Amino acid sequence: MAWEDEAVDGREEEKEDDGADDQYDEPALARQRARIIDACRRRDIDDLQTLAVSKGGFLSDAIRRQAWPILLGFRVDESGEFEEGSDSWKGLARHKDEDQVKLDVDRSFVYYPSNDTPAQLDAKKAALSDLITEVLRRQPYLSYFQGYHDICQVFLLVLPPTARAAAVSRLSALRIRDFMLPSLKPALAHLRLIPDILWAVDPALCAHISRTEPYFALSDTITMFAHNVQQYSDIARLFDALLAREQVFSLYVFAQIVLHRRDELFEHDEPDMLHFTLSKLPQNLDLDAVIDSAARLFERHPPESLRNWRSISSASALKTGRDVRRCAAQSLQEGHTYFQQQQRELVWAAKREQALKTMWANKAVILAVVIGFGAVYFRKSPIWADLAAWSIPSHFF
Repeated sequence: MAWEDEAVDGREEEKEDDGADDQYDEPALARQRARIIDACRRRDIDDLQTLAVSKGGFLSDAIRRQAWPILLGFRVDESGEFEEGSDSWKGLARHKDEDQVKLDVDRSFVYYPSNDTPAQLDAKKAALSDLITEVLRRQPYLSYFQGYHDICQVFLLVLPPTARAAAVSRLSALRIRDFMLPSLKPALAHLRLIPDILWAVDPALCAHISRTEPYFALSDTITMFAHNVQQYSDIARLFDALLAREQVFSLYVFAQIVLHRRDELFEHDEPDMLHFTLSKLPQNLDLDAVIDSAARLFERHPPESLRNWRSISSASALKTGRDVRRCAAQSLQEGHTYFQQQQRELVWAAKREQALKTMWANKAVILAVVIGFGAVYFRKSPIWADLAAWSIPSHFF
């Protein structure tokens, strides 16, 4: 592609170097690059999945600009233009969350890029604000969540301007849709799968960390680890795997990180200390080893084998994105349809929960009414009269 080697918003050239040259000898590096570029040329998602998990991932941003759009299911033409033309988004109605977007964008680019001038950082923040606002205005049903800007800034640094909104739109509607509902309950349901994964591998460790709820994984899983990973090369490489694999794969990555920290975690017994430790991502992780181990963990214990998988909505991105090729072929409208189904399920679940609370709060009255009707129905037979006298307080008579 004509734009694959262009600089993005004046980003330093060293951004392109993610350390791959240090990890490979040159012939091996050349073979790896050739395989990835060939898979991109053929738009072969299966091969890209394999290559994304292999050592070094996609190796450079130049290659990522070819691979990521394929994995997300959209095309960019030779000039770098997104194939589906679009009208200006600036004239669209404001999204309800734009004030929060501004607050978060002001706190962006904390760890990288590290060599930008204040003026360059301001330009990136303005571009990030525009990117997020465009996506939200074009898909106003989506709810912004804190940490979304961390994901978007990675796309801003990797992709050319003309591909960013398409990439983030499809990611939002088809991959991370569960986090953009008006309730966090679907996201919390995801977290219940982590203990299931750990139990399948290491029941003792699972029992140990079960002293605290799995909310410690929320920040990493909803932001695709972008909130806590501090090195640009690391997060770009991790995104290679997360975009190439199923949406549920991020939970396996987190579980594998927990397994790597087994000895450290057994040093803590207090639930508060366990939560604190688990919510802080180690910065010295061997990501290639973690990703490779997570992929093998996934193969040995697929989502369908996990106890809480049946509790996940059929409209959840974990299930509608279970096959990356099918997910890449889905439209934004399909994502919206799944969103609406999940929203209806949330409304129904809330009503059911409220009804159960009301019934529990009024259980004595309800029981009295049920027994009273029973007594009338059975013409006050002795057994119902005795039951009523035993169960209904005297002040009801």
